[in-house]
Amino acid sequence: MTTVSSRGRVTIPVELRKRFNIEPGSQVEWIADENAIKLISLQKDPIAAFRGAGLGRYTSDQLIKDRNKERLVENASSVEQLRRRDKPDIII
Repeated sequence: MTTVSSRGRVTIPVELRKRFNIEPGSQVEWIADENAIKLISLQKDPIAAFRGAGLGRYTSDQLIKDRNKERLVENASSVEQLRRRDKPDIII
């Protein structure tokens, strides 16, 4: 637990500073949600921090494969709708 000083300052516990590499001069951002305040540690070089984040995850090849599967389903659905539209309803 941290106590807010009379000047509105708070101390980030040392364990969290080490874990998130927060050093003197590091920038942080405060975000207010409905019932909470979040403290986000901003990287000194955000591009370098992001580099390599997507390795081994969802690749462009996998995206293309998934999109091709979706397209087949969409096309099959469109063909079925056309077939239904061209068939007259028979009412007896």
